[in-house]
Amino acid sequence: MTIEQAINQADETCQNVYTKQEKIRWLSRLDAMIKAEIIDTHEDAAQVSFAGYHANTEPDTVLLVPAPWDEIYIRYLEMQIAYANGEQGRYNNATDLYNTLFSDYRNAYNRKHMPLTTKVRYF
Repeated sequence: MTIEQAINQADETCQNVYTKQEKIRWLSRLDAMIKAEIIDTHEDAAQVSFAGYHANTEPDTVLLVPAPWDEIYIRYLEMQIAYANGEQGRYNNATDLYNTLFSDYRNAYNRKHMPLTTKVRYF
């Protein structure tokens, strides 16, 4: 899924007044968290580069999480919009869906990639 696809799909399902730049910032924050918490904890982390997204980032930039878990971006944007609007019920629903997708992706990533190992030191 690209930045533009995520924003367009979130806008279709959740009417809002937030700018594209705000949504790009939210997506950047999510991918930074995914990179730090999931990808960087595995041996092949160096193969995935991420420097953040900003207003000048190409809209066709592919986000880090692939299908079938890429719906995480739509739910995350919906969650941020609902939170900013003070819509507690919608926020809770979007959060539940987001958390499920995040856990599913983390578990799938953990199954396919070797985690970093640490050496045990005895004193």
